[in-house]
Amino acid sequence: MTKARLVLIDRDGVINEDSPDYIKGAEEWRPIPGSLEAIARLNRNDHRVCVVSNQSGLARGLFTIDDLNAIHQKLRTALDRIGGEIEGIFFCPHAPDAGCDCRKPAPGLLLAAAQRLHVDLQGVPVIGDSLGDILAARAVGAEPLLVLTGKGAQTLREHPDLIAAEAVFPDLAAAIDHLIRRGE
Repeated sequence: MTKARLVLIDRDGVINEDSPDYIKGAEEWRPIPGSLEAIARLNRNDHRVCVVSNQSGLARGLFTIDDLNAIHQKLRTALDRIGGEIEGIFFCPHAPDAGCDCRKPAPGLLLAAAQRLHVDLQGVPVIGDSLGDILAARAVGAEPLLVLTGKGAQTLREHPDLIAAEAVFPDLAAAIDHLIRRGE
């Protein structure tokens, strides 16, 4: 049996619709069309998937850990229905000014996933929609892939020099199809 490869994926704006007011509860969580099916395809093609997400709404008091757990349970349940799985969910609960090492663009979330899963992050695809996702991936030698959903189009407009053209995709489904096609 071959060793399953790892893909790290940001949550808001990549897997699910984002909101400037934060996703505060399971009732507000809505998958982007095709994203869950794409994750299931990735799993069927021998990939492990983890979510790596900044969740400063916790520190801001906009939602509780129980609310966050309910959101993640809704994600897992929806994936389970179509044969998909998230192996781990890593999140930063801190505010942007907290100075922690886990809030992207710091690499702490990615390093936590690597440590827990016993993997080397060199070349591991990290799919996100923000500059923080790109910089965190680069900090650990991972491969940043940008999707244009969520904040992705704005990120590309503001930082075109930081993102290789071949690493930009309309959405998560297209990024995952790219990984599967190239045999990663």
